[in-house]
Amino acid sequence: MLHGTFRYLALERVHYGKPARQAIVEEADARRAGRVVVVTSRTLNRSTSMVSDAMAGLGSRVVHVFDHCVEHTPRESVLELAGVLRDSHADLVVTIGGGTAIDTVKVALVCLAENVRSVEAFDRCHVKVDAEGRRIVPDLAAPPCRQIAVPTTLSAAEFSDLAGCTDLRSGQKHHYTAGLIGPAAVILDPAMTLHTPDSLWLSTGIRALDHAVESLCSIEPQPLIDATSLRGVELLAPGLLRSKAAPDDLAARLDCQLAVWLASTGINRVPYGASHGIGHVLGALAGVPHGITSCVLLPAVLRYNREATEAAQRQLARALGDANADPAALLSGLITALGLPTRLRDVNVSRDQFHDIAARALQNPWVRSNPRPVGRPEQVMEILEAAW
Repeated sequence: MLHGTFRYLALERVHYGKPARQAIVEEADARRAGRVVVVTSRTLNRSTSMVSDAMAGLGSRVVHVFDHCVEHTPRESVLELAGVLRDSHADLVVTIGGGTAIDTVKVALVCLAENVRSVEAFDRCHVKVDAEGRRIVPDLAAPPCRQIAVPTTLSAAEFSDLAGCTDLRSGQKHHYTAGLIGPAAVILDPAMTLHTPDSLWLSTGIRALDHAVESLCSIEPQPLIDATSLRGVELLAPGLLRSKAAPDDLAARLDCQLAVWLASTGINRVPYGASHGIGHVLGALAGVPHGITSCVLLPAVLRYNREATEAAQRQLARALGDANADPAALLSGLITALGLPTRLRDVNVSRDQFHDIAARALQNPWVRSNPRPVGRPEQVMEILEAAW
């Protein structure tokens, strides 16, 4: 008999189709915030007026703007932000950006909660994997403030209390999770995404599809997550094609954002598989962006898992528009139509790196929870060869 437990996020509200400037003031007023720190990217803050326009309604309540976020969220940049939050006595963080900015805040909140002040001190706070591949999740304290997020990509970081952070000493990307580090509110304003480069917008959309696909194929599926994932796929695939054809189509962009909301329901609630797990290694070791790792890995992982996830893949094919087709082929066709890379060789990953990638991948919990077991380097290599 089906059984399980669904864990809700400490996410209070999602504003959609409302101007960010209006929703930010509403949230700050509701929380009686008087010392707001804004976290964003250097490009958004210094090359556009998006951040200043969105925050204008808060006036002097904004005490600092931090735009030193670094891709793949190295510990050093997180420590820098944690110092800013401490020194400014922030009572609210407004994050405007993609997964890098949102994850930087999540892990910085862990630093505040656990008094992490050095690169080495992160080691006691991240999720670990034991010899059998089981996750060991530390019990972390609550942070002193929350964040609200205005996402500008489709990475879905705003819809989880899970963050990735890279240890540059080892080249490993670790997970951090705690109940209150995810956003307390999310603001989906498609106008805030217009400066996002097309390749980033579209590739993070494939990342969102990856969330839905590996939720559907999970070894511990859940009925609510299956339903939202399938609806997310139905909205997201055509929404991405519309966005590519007309980048200024705000309705298409909002459809993509709503699809991400649906597709992300499984994050940190059901075990994912090798596309996410190997993708984390490619990011930390080879510098491949998250969205691109899904582009080059997801079809190969689907094919590897075909026999173990046949029923789920039939549902996926139907959601992608052709119940009789191979879903891996449908996804490959979509990725190609979006003008995104489809092979590891397209993103400068060489076969010489495969052994190192495989060894590191086996330390990732989502590789170890892949529907078709992956417990030996040779099995990771099989996926990498198929993706190369």
